[in-house]
Amino acid sequence: MFRALVICLLFLPFCALAQTVTDPSRDREIPIETYFPDNAVNCSPTARCAVAMLSAGYGVSHKDYQFLTKTLNRAGYLVVAVGHELPSDPPLSVEGNLYETRAENWQRGADTLSFIRAHFKTQLPAYNFDKVLLIGHSNGGDISAWLINHGATFADHIITLDHRRVPLPRDPKIKVLSIRASDFPADPGVLPNNEELKKYHSCVVTIAKAKHNDMSDEGPHWLKHSVAQMVTAHLNGSPCQN
Repeated sequence: MFRALVICLLFLPFCALAQTVTDPSRDREIPIETYFPDNAVNCSPTARCAVAMLSAGYGVSHKDYQFLTKTLNRAGYLVVAVGHELPSDPPLSVEGNLYETRAENWQRGADTLSFIRAHFKTQLPAYNFDKVLLIGHSNGGDISAWLINHGATFADHIITLDHRRVPLPRDPKIKVLSIRASDFPADPGVLPNNEELKKYHSCVVTIAKAKHNDMSDEGPHWLKHSVAQMVTAHLNGSPCQN
């Protein structure tokens, strides 16, 4: 991997590496795309650069969020995009109490993120895998929230794109941004109420006329531009516009 990384950083303006990582404890092959920040040459074990782990929406490829990875790369983040769904996995439940029937999917995804984080922490010592930004669309946002809610200590920041099932963290130590589409509501209790928004300094923003399924590279340019602007402003510490 090191040789491929050197070639990538030296000769390509947008550096991305594709690989499959095997989790031996689950005999699970996990597809990964790693996108290096624009300032990668300045990252070192003594000056570690920021890390984001990206989880796609169900049925969407982890490769289909280039507009987000480029936004994060420009902000100085290494982005690890994780492919969660394998052909051998059971389909995502669409019946019953979804918080209960989808729990196995979210826990599997959380286990995958934890494994990938531990794997890359040793492989890429120039990046800070002790304080990770989790970012996810739809079910990928549910996985990210589930992981933090179930005790992950390496994630201190979450951004979701219209996830709808798993409650956002209510923790003043966790930075929260949730960008909402306009066509479907979140389940009760998923989003902080007005009092909680103030108490935990969370940010929830709805984009008018945005559709849930359009929050990937397949969506319209205006929506991708709006999402990218909101993410950039949030990372820069701008006040929430909710």
